[in-house]
Amino acid sequence: MRIQNIRFQNLNSLTGIWEIDLTRPDFVSAGIFAITGPTGAGKTTILDAICLALYGRTPRLKTLSDSENEIMSRQTGECFAEVTFETRSGTFRCHWRQWRARKKASGELQAPRRELSDAISGQILESNVQGVADKVEEATGMDFERFTRSMLLAQGGFAAFHAAAGFGN
Repeated sequence: MRIQNIRFQNLNSLTGIWEIDLTRPDFVSAGIFAITGPTGAGKTTILDAICLALYGRTPRLKTLSDSENEIMSRQTGECFAEVTFETRSGTFRCHWRQWRARKKASGELQAPRRELSDAISGQILESNVQGVADKVEEATGMDFERFTRSMLLAQGGFAAFHAAAGFGN
């Protein structure tokens, strides 16, 4: 699996629309890169956006529903996360979004929506929440737990990794 693009809006403290194009030559030529910055800069929000788009949840927040959303930026009425990724079976765009009634900060929270489409043709392949989860797992070969263990070292996960690798002794 190769992530090509990350887009998100109003997640945690990062308000507005943000985009990271990993197909840019400086990312492609580097081969590997690190997400660094001071506390509160938004590093974990990028990881949250990837997980939300692909799996509709994050390692930090176990529940996102029509009654609970701790990830939407305060004083906003909508948020989304979108990832374009490539696998052996194709190039896909996975989108997660949630909003409040009338997209107003005071509105009642609405149920999250998910969508998986072919990134080349734009054809929607699935829009049922569970169907999207199944198709993402099929395309990537990874469920949420496997993805977070193999692709992400989320905030707070380094200590567990360090200890499990035997570096703590």
